[in-house]
Amino acid sequence: MAVSAPVGLSSPAFCRRAVPPYPSVALSAEAAPFTPLLADRSHLEGLSDAEEQFSRCAAKLRALRTDSNQLREELNQLFDQLLSENYNRTFDPVVNIRSEDVCVLLKHVCTLVPLSQEHLVAKFCQLVHHLLNQLKLILDEHTLDVLVKYTSVALKECSTWTHSDVLLAISTVVYGNGFQCHQFVSNLLCEDGVLLQYSSPCQPNIELRRVALTCMANICLRIPGQQPLDDRYRSACFGVFLKTLHSPKPPDTDDLFYCMVIQAALKGLQCCLSAGKWTFGGGDMLGSLLAALKRVMFQGTPGISVEWPAVLYPAPLSQYEGVPVKKTAEPQKPSETPKDSNVAGKAAGKKKRKSKGKGKKSKAEDGVDDGEEKEEAAAHQKGGDGGRDERETSSKLSASFLYPSWKLNSSDSEYSDAEGNAQTKLRLYHGRVRQAALHCMLAVVKAVEKRTLYGYWSSFIPDSPTGGPPPLTLLTIILKDPLPKVRLCALQVLSAILDSSRQFLAVAEDTTSPRTSYTPFSLTLATAIRELHRSLSLALVAETSPQTLTQVIKCLAFLVSNAPYHRLRPGLLGQLWKQIRPYVRHRDATVRVSVLTLYGALVTTQAPLPEVQLLLQQPEESGCSVPGSFTPQDSSLSWRQRSGTASPARAPAASSQQSSCTQSPRLPQTPGEGESSPPWLLQLCVLLVTQPRENQSDSEGAGGGSALEPPPVRLAALQVLSYLVRGYFSLTQSSMGDIGQVSARCLGETDSSIQLHGAKLLEEFGTGVILQYRAESNIPESSRIPVYQVVQFWSEVLSGPLNRALQNEQDPVLQASACDTLASILPQAFAQLPDKTQLMCITMLLGLTYVENYLVKMAAVRALGVYVLFPCLREDVMFVADTANIILAAIEDRSRNVRSKAAWSLANLTDTLIVNMQSVGVDFQEELSDMLLLKMLQAATQASTDKDKVKSNAVRVLGNLLHFLRDSQMTRSAFQRPLEDAVRALIRTVLSDATMKVRWNACYALGNAFRNPTLPLDSAPWSHDAFSALCHVVTSCENFKVRIKSAAALAVPARRDCYGDAKRFGCIWHSLAMALENSEDTNDFLEYRYSASLRHTLSQALLHLLSVSELQDMPVLSTSLAGEEGRGIKVHLLKYLKESEGGGEKDEEAEGERNSSGTGCPPQQRIAGVQQTLVRLKELKPGGEGVSEERGKEMVILFLEDLLKMCEEF
Repeated sequence: MAVSAPVGLSSPAFCRRAVPPYPSVALSAEAAPFTPLLADRSHLEGLSDAEEQFSRCAAKLRALRTDSNQLREELNQLFDQLLSENYNRTFDPVVNIRSEDVCVLLKHVCTLVPLSQEHLVAKFCQLVHHLLNQLKLILDEHTLDVLVKYTSVALKECSTWTHSDVLLAISTVVYGNGFQCHQFVSNLLCEDGVLLQYSSPCQPNIELRRVALTCMANICLRIPGQQPLDDRYRSACFGVFLKTLHSPKPPDTDDLFYCMVIQAALKGLQCCLSAGKWTFGGGDMLGSLLAALKRVMFQGTPGISVEWPAVLYPAPLSQYEGVPVKKTAEPQKPSETPKDSNVAGKAAGKKKRKSKGKGKKSKAEDGVDDGEEKEEAAAHQKGGDGGRDERETSSKLSASFLYPSWKLNSSDSEYSDAEGNAQTKLRLYHGRVRQAALHCMLAVVKAVEKRTLYGYWSSFIPDSPTGGPPPLTLLTIILKDPLPKVRLCALQVLSAILDSSRQFLAVAEDTTSPRTSYTPFSLTLATAIRELHRSLSLALVAETSPQTLTQVIKCLAFLVSNAPYHRLRPGLLGQLWKQIRPYVRHRDATVRVSVLTLYGALVTTQAPLPEVQLLLQQPEESGCSVPGSFTPQDSSLSWRQRSGTASPARAPAASSQQSSCTQSPRLPQTPGEGESSPPWLLQLCVLLVTQPRENQSDSEGAGGGSALEPPPVRLAALQVLSYLVRGYFSLTQSSMGDIGQVSARCLGETDSSIQLHGAKLLEEFGTGVILQYRAESNIPESSRIPVYQVVQFWSEVLSGPLNRALQNEQDPVLQASACDTLASILPQAFAQLPDKTQLMCITMLLGLTYVENYLVKMAAVRALGVYVLFPCLREDVMFVADTANIILAAIEDRSRNVRSKAAWSLANLTDTLIVNMQSVGVDFQEELSDMLLLKMLQAATQASTDKDKVKSNAVRVLGNLLHFLRDSQMTRSAFQRPLEDAVRALIRTVLSDATMKVRWNACYALGNAFRNPTLPLDSAPWSHDAFSALCHVVTSCENFKVRIKSAAALAVPARRDCYGDAKRFGCIWHSLAMALENSEDTNDFLEYRYSASLRHTLSQALLHLLSVSELQDMPVLSTSLAGEEGRGIKVHLLKYLKESEGGGEKDEEAEGERNSSGTGCPPQQRIAGVQQTLVRLKELKPGGEGVSEERGKEMVILFLEDLLKMCEEF
C-alpha cells in the first residue's frame, strides 16, 4: 500500500536521481548513527524504488497550492521525476501503487496546472499517459470525469503543438471507457470534431494523425463485460480507419511513422470489430475492408509489385491481382520501394518519441522493444528462420519474385552499417504492420457470418497451382514471410476460417472423372482442399519455430476436422499420417500435444473412414518407405537420443528419413501380422501415458529417466485413445486388457485431469461394447467381444480404483464421470456380474442422487435411467419403485440440468412399464402402486411446462403413462382430474411454439395414449380438442416431422367409435387428404427430404380410416373420393401400395418411438389390407333410411376396386 510521505524525506533511491532535498553530509566513522527519522520512514520499508519515488513525489504534489511562489518550477521538477521512473510491472514485478492514490494525485494536479502554462500542460498529459499506461489502472468515475473535462478544455484553449500530448492523454483516459463519455466522444467525433480533423489523410502532421487514430481506437475498444460504444460513433471511426488504409502515403513522410499510422488504423479496426457482429454496411464495405487488409498483409514484402483491387467481391473462383510491372524482374535495391509496401528509401534516423501508442492495459505500440528488435533482426539476418530457404526450394510454390531479398548473403553489401540498421528497423516495422493486419483479419473472420465470408474464400485460399505466378493468399504468408510471428498470425487466421467450415466444404468432391467443358464448384473446392494439404505440408517441413510449428499442426487439425474425405480421392490422409509421425518425438511438449491433437482429428473425421482404418492397421515400419513423405530434422525431434554431433538440420531428406526409421525407441515396433495386431497409434498412446520417458529436454528439467511425459501430453494421448475406441472399436477391442490397465492406472493417480480422462476412456470402451450388441447392429457374433470377457473386464474395473472415484467427494466432476462409466456396462454383462457387485453399483447410484452437487446428481439420475432398461432389473418392482421415487425428487430440483436428466430417466422408466405390460402382463401392473403412478402423472404434467429440454421428455412420460393406466385406475376419482390435465398438457404442447422436437414428441405421445383401449376417446370432453390439435398441425406445421407424427397418431385408434361422430371423422379425413395434397409444399429445402416419409404416413392413415369406416361416414368419403381430391389421393395411394420398404427418410430422433402400426410392411401385405377393407365395406348393410350412405358406399367400393386394379396393372 503506497502511503504519502513527508515532503522533506530523503532516501538513497531519491538521491540517485540527482534531486537531493538536503545538502550532502560527509561520511565519518565518528558520525552518529542516522536514527532520528527511522520512525518517520518506517512506512516506506519494503517498498520498491518506484513506489518510494511515487510516494515521495505524490506527497510533494499534494502539498502544493496554486498560490505557491515557485509552483511552475516545482511542478516541472516533480513531473520530470515521475516520468523518469519505470512503473511497468514486467520491469519491476513488486510495484504496487494503488489506483486510489493515482486518482487522487491526478485530480489534484488538474487544479494546479493552468492551461496558460502550455509546457506544463503537455508534460502533465505525458504523465497521465505514463502512469495509466504502465500501471494498468482503472479510473473511478469522478477521476474520469475530471480528466475528460480538463483535456477537452485543453484541446480548445492550448496551441496546436500541445495537441499531440493532449490526445495521447485522452487515448489513455478513454481506453475502454468510450461508452461512459457520450458527450465528450460526440464532440470529438462530430463533423468538425478534433479527431476527425487530425485523423484525416490530409493532415500534414503525421504524429498528430497517428495519435488521433490511436485515440479513436481506444474509444472503440470494448473491455469484456462492458457495454460497446454507440454504433454511430463506432461506424464513424470505422470509416476513418478504412479510409486511412486505402489512402496513399503522403509525400516526404518518414516510413517508420507511416507504419505507425497504419498500425494505429489496424488496431482501431480490430477494436471496432471485436465489439460484436458485423454492423458496418453491406458487401461493398466488407469487400473494401478485405481488399485493404489483403494489401497490408503483404506490406514491406520485397518483390511484390501488383495492382491491388480496391474492393474484393464474392466469387467462387480466384481473383488474381494485376500483372506486376516489368521492373520487378530486376533485383530490388535497398533504397527502392515496392509500389504497395509504402517503404521509402529514407533512413529512419529521426528521433523517436516516447511510447504513446496505446492506453492502459496494453503494451505501447510505438517503441521498439530491444529484445524483440534483436530477435527479429537476427531472424532477418539469418534468413528469417534458420535455413528455411534451403528446404523451400523443393516447394512448387517457390516463386522467384517472392524470394526475400534480405535473406541473401549481405557480406558484400553496397550500403553502410547505419543504412543497414535503418533498413532492418524498417523491415521490423513492416512486419508489425503485417502482423496487425492479420490480427484485424482474424477479428473480421470472427465478426462476419460464416456464409458471408465463404464468398471471399478464393481470395485468401487458393485452389490447385496453375501456370504463372501463384496468387497472393494466406498460404503465401505462411510459406514465405520471414517473421515467425507473422506466419503464426496467418495460421491463426486460416484456422479460424477453416473452423466450422464443414457445411461449406461438404460439397467438395473429386472422386468422379473431371469434366472437360467446365469445372464444377465441387471440384474447385476439392482442389482447394488438396492445395491446403500441400502447402501446409510444406510449412510443416520448413518450420523451425516451435510456436509456429504448433500452429501449423493445429491448422492441419482444423482442416482434417472439416474436410469431407469420404468424397475425395484417397491419399491425402495417408501422406499426412506418415508425415506427422516423427513429430511425436519433438523435443517441445507443445508440439507433441498438437501432433496428438491432429491424430485425434484424423481418427474422428467421418469415422470409421476406410483410409484411416488401413493406416491404423499398417505396421509402424511402413512409415519409413512411403514415397513423398517428409521427415523433419533430427535436431528438433530426437530429444530422447542426443549426441555430440552437429545439428543435421541441413541433412538430405533420405538420411533424415532413415534416421527416423532406425531411431524410434519409443514408438512400438508392430509385428507384421496385419489386422490381428493392435493399431500402432493405440500402443503409442498407451506408452505415452504409462511409461517413463527415456530422456528429457532442457526446458523440462533433468529428472532422470523415471519422469513421465508432461501432463498435457498424457492427456492428449488419453483423448486419442478415447477417439480410437469410439471410431474404430473393432480395431481396439483386442487391446481390452491394455485399455483396462491404462484406465485403472489413471484412476489411481492424484492428478484429477488424468483421473477424469481415465474414466472417460472406460466409458467410451463400454459404449463401444454396447453398440456391438444392439439389435440393429450388423456385426457378426464371431466378431463381438464375448460376454464372459466383458464380465471379467468389468469385474476387474469395479473392484479397482473406479470404486474410489465414485466416493471421491472432493472431486465432483470425477464422481459424475464415474457414474457415466457405470452407465456404460453392457446389460448382458451386468446380469452375469456377482450379486454383490450389482448391489454395489445400484446402491452407489441411489446414494449419489442425494449429493448436493448438480453434476453428480445429474449423472447418477441418468445412470439410473439406463439401469431401469436392463432386462435383469426392469421386472424388479422394488427397484423400479425405488428408482421412480428418486427420479420424482430429482425432477423438482432447482438445477435445470438435473431436471432434464430426471425427465429423460423417467421417460425410460415409463418405457420399461410399457415393455413389462406387454411381456409380464397384468401382474406387473397390479404390483405397481397406484399412488406412485399418480405421482408420476402429476410430476410429468408439471414438467411439461418447464424448459424445452425437460418438456421433450415429460411429454414422453405422459404418453407412456396414459398408455399404461388400467380401466380400474382411470375410473377412480383420484385419477380423473390428473388424467384430463395430462391430456390437456399434451394438447397445449402440440399447439405451442416450442421446439419442433418437443412438438413431435407430444404428437407421438398422443398417439401412444390412443393405444390404450380403455381411454374414453368417444366420450371424454378433451377428445375433440386432441383430434383437432392433431388435424391442425398435420396441415399447417412447417416441420414435416411434426406432420408425420401427427398423421401417425391419427391412425392409431383401432375402433371406429374412438373417432367420434361422422362430422369429426370427416374433419380428420379432410385434414389428412389436404396434408397429402400439400406434402411437397415447403419453403425449407431441408424439410423436403422428409416429404416421401410424410406421404407414406399420410397414405397409411387414410387407408386406416377407410378400414374402420362405417356407413354413416360414406357420404363424406364418397364426396372426397369422387372429386379432384380423390384423384390426387388415388395417385398417392397407388405409390404407397407399390413402393418398397419404409418410404423415405427414417425418423430416429423422436424419443421413445415404437411405431408398431406396420409402417415397414411389404407391398403384398398392404394390398391385402386394402382387399380386406373392400370385403368389409361390401358386407356393411344399410339400416333404415340409408340411401345416401348406400350410394356413398358404392362410390367408395368403386374407388378401392379401381385402386386394386391399377395395382395389378403396374
